[in-house]
Amino acid sequence: MNFEDIKNDEQQYMMHTYGRFQTAIVSGKGATAKDAEGKEYIDFTSGIGVNCLGYCDEGWVKAVSAQAAAVQHISNLYYSPLQTEVSKKLCELTGMDKVFLCNSGAEANECAIKIARKYSFDKYGKGRQKILTLVNSFHGRTVTTLAATGQDVFHNFFFPFTEGFEYVTANDIKDLEAKAGDDVCAVFIELVQGEGGVMPLSQEFVDAAARLCGEKDMLLMVDEVQTGISRTGTVYCYEQYGIKPDVITSAKGLGGGLPIGACICNEKLGNVMTPGTHGTTFGGNPVACAAAKEVLSRVTAPGFLAEVCKKGDYIRQKLSSMQNVKEVRGKGMMIGIVTEKDNAKEIAAKCVENGLLILTAKDLLRLLPPLNISYEEIDKGLEILSGLMAE
Repeated sequence: MNFEDIKNDEQQYMMHTYGRFQTAIVSGKGATAKDAEGKEYIDFTSGIGVNCLGYCDEGWVKAVSAQAAAVQHISNLYYSPLQTEVSKKLCELTGMDKVFLCNSGAEANECAIKIARKYSFDKYGKGRQKILTLVNSFHGRTVTTLAATGQDVFHNFFFPFTEGFEYVTANDIKDLEAKAGDDVCAVFIELVQGEGGVMPLSQEFVDAAARLCGEKDMLLMVDEVQTGISRTGTVYCYEQYGIKPDVITSAKGLGGGLPIGACICNEKLGNVMTPGTHGTTFGGNPVACAAAKEVLSRVTAPGFLAEVCKKGDYIRQKLSSMQNVKEVRGKGMMIGIVTEKDNAKEIAAKCVENGLLILTAKDLLRLLPPLNISYEEIDKGLEILSGLMAE
């Protein structure tokens, strides 16, 4: 099928929930994708941070193929060695105690919300169910995670939204302290707000949140759906802030292209969720777990994190010298570019026309390249971007 056929079928048969770029990707290798007409693209998106090892990595393909040939699904009524291997590895990497495996970041965040409210209910009873999140945050698209998301644009159409969330201005310690009342059970934050514009939190604010949570027995929960799996230069971003969360949520890059999420909690929360209080049909699927096992072994291999940091610095340095660049921000290989001309969406569309896949967030360009992207691919993509930025 050519692009026009694919586009026409999409218009006829699919709900119009996405504003798509004008290309249909059919194959890829490394950080290079190919569309239905055979045109090649350098991919600075990795499927919105999912394809952390790029397209069709040999080790990833081998692990997934072998597991698909053995057993593809068994349900959570039975023990699964791959589930336990992935969970053990996540606990070892984080120093946490227990893991719930699911299918997405939104599901991992739903689990975190349920843990916070049940922990508080079990210990303090009713009336202590509020969760503080941040203005400009994004936690998912279910009705509850939309309610947790601190952006008014998402709080429409789907009334009534789940109650029990209040929004704190990011990096405003006084606002946090004022809202951390006796009815609050948790503070839930992204350390770098991804969909909110690649906005890192300040060390002082994160320290204040950790201190308040410790003093008031509120859970400190960190949404690492986009920042985790070595994206920001450490396995999880919280490591760079020197804090120890009670709960971490993870997804996107965890499966390297297959749907898997994880809610990871510390020892005091390990037994909060009991049989019947939570569950999933597909969560911890053996094929997805095989992918996650391969990803975790690769992104924690000696030297991998150093290369992520090196490549991130290289990209930021090159971006800073381009025309029309007002600011470059982010951590590791999670990068935002504020343009002088405020024309990020226009540039992103032109990038596709010229063989580069790139993201936007709010009013800026956003880069989430595969973590193992080659320097040749980086340079090729930046050359395209530089030319368009200069127009």
